This record gives sequence, C-alpha cells and structure tokens, in this order.
Amino acid sequence: MNLALRKVALAVGCLMLAGPTLAADAAKEPKRPECIAPAAPGGGFDLTCKLAQSALVNEKLLTKPMRVTYMPGGVGAVAYNAVVAQRPADAGTLVAWSSGSLLNLAQGKFGRFDESNVRWLAAVGTSYGAIAVKSDSPYKNLDDLVQALKKDPSKVVIGSGGTVGSQDWMQTALIAKAAGINPRDLRYVALEGGGEIATALLGGHIQVGSTDISDSMPHILSGDMRLLAVFSDKRLDEPEMKDIPTAVEQGYDIRWPVVRGFYLGPKVTDEEYEWWKNAFDKLLASEEFAKLRDQRELFPFAMTGPELDAYVKKQVADYKVLAKEFGLIQ
Repeated sequence: MNLALRKVALAVGCLMLAGPTLAADAAKEPKRPECIAPAAPGGGFDLTCKLAQSALVNEKLLTKPMRVTYMPGGVGAVAYNAVVAQRPADAGTLVAWSSGSLLNLAQGKFGRFDESNVRWLAAVGTSYGAIAVKSDSPYKNLDDLVQALKKDPSKVVIGSGGTVGSQDWMQTALIAKAAGINPRDLRYVALEGGGEIATALLGGHIQVGSTDISDSMPHILSGDMRLLAVFSDKRLDEPEMKDIPTAVEQGYDIRWPVVRGFYLGPKVTDEEYEWWKNAFDKLLASEEFAKLRDQRELFPFAMTGPELDAYVKKQVADYKVLAKEFGLIQ
C-alpha cells in the first residue's frame, strides 16, 4: 500500500473509532434546551439564563438554541415546585437560582421541598447586594438613609424582591440592625425581581431599592439611578463601579454576595447530569465566557457538581442561623 493510501486508511480508522463517541455525545445533548428564569423579565434570574443562553451556543456546547422562559412567583418557589413535582426528569430544563433562593429554602418558603430535592448543577458568577435610589434622591450616602430611618421609618418606602425574609429584605434588616432600628418597623414593598424594583424606583412608587449591583448597573450608567452602597468586602475593580462606596467603608459592617447558577430536576439521570456538568466545566474555563460574564456585571464564582452541592447545603445552614436571629423561623 502506498503512503497516500496508508494515510486514507488511517484517517478512516480514526473516524470509525471516534464515531461512536461523537455520536454518543450528540445523543446525550438535550433535545429542547430551556432555561427557566423564576421571575419576571429584566432581573437577575433573566440575566443568569441569558448568560447561559449566549455562552453555551457561542462555545458550541449546545448545537440547538436554548429558549428562556419566565415562571415568576415566590422568588423562585413556583419554579422550584413545578420542576420537582411536574418535570423532575426533564434533562433539558435548567432553572436559575441565586443566593436569595437558598435563603428562601432556609426559611421553608418553597413549601414541602428543601435543598435536597434538586440536583445543583453550576454556579457561574456572583454579584453583590446594593442599595439604590433615583439620581435626584435627597439621600447622598448610606448614613443619610439610616438617619431618615431613625427619624421615622414609616416615611421611607423601600422596595425589594420578595417578601419579608428575602435576601433584599435581609439587606435592609442588616442596615436596620446596625442602626438600632427594628426591621419590622421598615415600610417595605414586596416586588418580583430586579426589573420590577427598577421600574418602581424610577416611577417614584418607592424611594429606595434593595437590590444587587448587576441589576442596577444599566440604570446607573444611564444616569437614572445611584447606589448608596454596595455590600462587598471592598470597592469593586470595574471602571464603572470603582466610585461606588461599600457599606463597610461607611461604617456599616454589611456584606452580601449574590451567587448565581443553575439546578436540574431531581430525577435527571447521572449520565444527563454529567453531560451538563462537563459542558459547564468547559464553559467556566473559557476566556470568552469570562468576557460575557463581565459584560453582565458579574464577578468570578465557578463551581459545579458535588463541590457546589456541598456549598449550597452549607449556605442554607448558615442562612437558617441568620433567619433565626431575625425571628423569621423558630
């Protein structure tokens, strides 16, 4: 056999060996990938789903487009119950979660289901809690707000995602605690996600928004909103964020990271779960993904599989301690 024929035979043989593996990988890919954002459009869950939607296709980890659907209610509770009870084995359905979801789980707000009822898949980034006001607000810093609350908390209307006990409420409760105010005296309006908070704030229906920095930045950059404080350890390095003061530097020891990621239904098979885990492991190591994450004002936080499962369960345990401190659970 001459050299050319040898090369052809070798190539054919390699394809025959590789063929079943390639075919098997293609067969494992979900047929109708979907990401459920468990809130109205425009908030952090929407942002999380759209990040995955763009990145998985851009990196050719999905060959079919992923659709984003919205399932608001209970800051994640409706979606959690729907997936666990009605779609537990649907391997194509990712659901976005955040630290707020874990806080609600810690308080039993997801009904009869707890943190052990889904398969925690991936954490893809983190944001930080923040306190937002309109650009023309009389509150110029966090202490201005605290002094107004001390004077008469009923005169300050604060809007945030979820009811009493949500992470946005918890941020305001921590401010109240630091200022010697009973969190129950705050005038609080429950909204559904960051999109509704921004709409209510800009429309003058609330005076203060307890939110997170990734939800807020488009409105900050447009000049419509300001942040009185971000709840990070230190000032953030991004050029558009470097002038936003932390609560810590203003004398209020409040930190609130907002981790974002995805889970799958409880009856998704190990093989299907591993397909998604491998896809996210590749994605999280990608420089292109890092750029997409940065564009959405998220900071690095990469975790998948068993490591994430352990992290989630520890966070839920820690949040239970905090919830007991504020009298939210027994």
